[in-house]
Amino acid sequence: MPAVLISQATTDVPNAQSARNAPAGMPPHVQLIQMGVALWQARAVYAAAELGLADLLAKGERSTEDLARETATHAPSLYRLLRALASCGLVTETARNRFASAPLGDALRDGAPGAARATILTIAGSWQWKAWDHFLHALRTGESGVQASFGKSLFDFLAGEPVHSARFNEAMVGMHGAVAPAVVAAFDFSRFKSVVDVGGGKGALLAAILKAHPALRGVLFDLPETGDDAGAYLAAAGLGARCAFQAGDFFQAVPASHDAYLLAHVLHDWNDDQAIAILRKCREAIPAGGRLLIIEAVLPDGDAPHHGKLMDLLMLTITGGAERGADQFANMLTRSGFRLAKVHLTTTHQSVIEAVPV
Repeated sequence: MPAVLISQATTDVPNAQSARNAPAGMPPHVQLIQMGVALWQARAVYAAAELGLADLLAKGERSTEDLARETATHAPSLYRLLRALASCGLVTETARNRFASAPLGDALRDGAPGAARATILTIAGSWQWKAWDHFLHALRTGESGVQASFGKSLFDFLAGEPVHSARFNEAMVGMHGAVAPAVVAAFDFSRFKSVVDVGGGKGALLAAILKAHPALRGVLFDLPETGDDAGAYLAAAGLGARCAFQAGDFFQAVPASHDAYLLAHVLHDWNDDQAIAILRKCREAIPAGGRLLIIEAVLPDGDAPHHGKLMDLLMLTITGGAERGADQFANMLTRSGFRLAKVHLTTTHQSVIEAVPV
């Protein structure tokens, strides 16, 4: 383990389901079976999202027959789904074969804060289901389940699937919605004049940083097809005058001569060799005295539970990438011309990994 300074920010790390947080006295076989049957609930919530049930119930209670007509489903079977969703708290059965919305289910409406619908459609949707069907293949070969299922990488697959791509992008914003304010609180950006968000999507993290620091200017760097959405998002945030979008490929080159460079939820999409290639392009661009800030989970050693340890299996299956520990980040940074200076914990399971060029 390298010598790494870790800041004293508070943490709120969600625990993986394990014997460590099981109810007292629950037999081991019951714990294991509960882990396995989680897929039932996942697919039930996915069906609710795909059918748009929360939106159909937004204006009041409906009968199962009404909902079946609008969703082109078999009414008796739909009732069974609704009954199960009611037992999970997503809807409430007001009378036999009549259902109304519940606060938990309201969060599944299209466009609701937190992007739960897009996230469920992505992580529990059919294309990811197919990828997970190749999980053992990924364990045996290191090749992602997406590659095995569709013959292409995740991002090449999404480039040809505009509906899935839009849902995926919205899901990423929803899943990481709490990260931006946590990063702003955990790291002092006031020392910088300019910051580049490398692979920053439409710019949610960069916008939060710029709003917190009015003297700071930004560059949002991503693939050309991201430009329209990013420009609209930044303009709506009132940041069009302080933040420019620059199109490019971080495997080829990164905008040069800025004070700070962000890599937020980027490196975990790629294997070590690919991640090092990205880091080396950042090293070519960053001036002496600049800072590279990697925003990702930093996995703890040993048996300590951490959300990222299960997320790591998702990365193996979907992207072919990996979640990493501090020693792995330090090694990749050393091989790329950086030194790991400090890991700043945040109030989420993500950390800010601060690196300096050497």
